[in-house]
Amino acid sequence: MTAGPELDAATVLLQWAVGGLFFLWITTRRREVGLGYGWLMRATYLAIGALALMTGIVWAPLAGRDVASAAVVLATAAALWSSVARRSAGVSGHRAAHDERSERVAAMTGIERTVTDRTAEGPEFEPSWDLVAPIVGAVGLIAAGVTGGGNELLHTARLLAGAAFLGAVSDAMLLGHWYLVQPGLRREPLLELVAWLGRLWPIEVGLLLVPTGMLSVLSGAIDDSYGGLLGWFWVACAATTLVLVVVTRALHGDLRKSNGQRRNLQIDGIEELGPTIGQADLRLQARGRTGLQGTNIDPMRLCGSRAPLSVS
Repeated sequence: MTAGPELDAATVLLQWAVGGLFFLWITTRRREVGLGYGWLMRATYLAIGALALMTGIVWAPLAGRDVASAAVVLATAAALWSSVARRSAGVSGHRAAHDERSERVAAMTGIERTVTDRTAEGPEFEPSWDLVAPIVGAVGLIAAGVTGGGNELLHTARLLAGAAFLGAVSDAMLLGHWYLVQPGLRREPLLELVAWLGRLWPIEVGLLLVPTGMLSVLSGAIDDSYGGLLGWFWVACAATTLVLVVVTRALHGDLRKSNGQRRNLQIDGIEELGPTIGQADLRLQARGRTGLQGTNIDPMRLCGSRAPLSVS
C-alpha cells in the first residue's frame, strides 16, 4: 500500500487555532457575549498559534504553513488589542438585553430604572476582525495539505474539515463554561455552535472513512498495532459525539418549555407584587428618602422569591 500523507504537531496546532478563531467569530458577530470571553479565546488561540509556529520551525519546517502560522499570531494579537482598546464601548447586544429586562420590570412595577447611554464612548469592537486570522490560517492548512504526499485533495479536505470540527467542539465547551461568568446570556450562541457541530459531523467522519482511512483500519488492511482496538475506539468516539449533539438539542427543547413555564410564574409574581413595590417606593419618597430606585433592592428578585415587602 502506498504511503499516506504525514501529519505533524505543527499542522494539528494550526488546525486548532484556525477552527477555534473561526467559531469565535461565529459567536462574537452576535454581539451578545461579554468582552471577557473574546479576550480569553483570542489569548488562548494566540498561544496555540504561537506553539504551531515554534513547533513547525524547530521540528517540521514547512514554509507556507509556518508563514501562515505567523500571520495567525499577528492577526489574533491585533484583534485582541483592538478589543481591549475599545472596551469602554462594551457590547451592544449585551447592553440591549440588560436594558430590555430593566424596562420590562419598570413597566410592571412602576419603578423607573436608569438606562445607561454609552453611545458617546466610541465605536465598539468590530467582530469581522476575528475572521482575518482563520482566513490566513486556512491558506496555511491548504499549503500543508498539498505538500503532504499521498492523496493531496483528500488530505487537504481532511485538514480543513478537521480544523472546523475541532474548533466547534472546543468553542462549544468553553462557551458552555462561560455561562457561569455571564449567567444572563441566552442559550442561542451555544446552540448555534452545537448546530454547526451537527452539520460538520458527517463531513468529518465521512472524509476519515474514505480509503485510505478508518475503513482500512477496521478491515485490517492497516495494522494499528493494537489488533484493531484503536479503530473501534474511534468508532465509539464518533458515535458518542453525535449522540451528545442530539441529546443537547433535545434537552434544549425541554428547557425552553420549562423556562417558559417559570417565566409565566415570574410574571405572575411581578403583577402580584408590583403594586406593593410601587406603594413602598412612594412611602419611602414621602418620608424624604430616595425610594427603591436609589437602593440596591431588585424588584425582579423580590417577585421571584415572593417575599413580603415592608417599609418602616
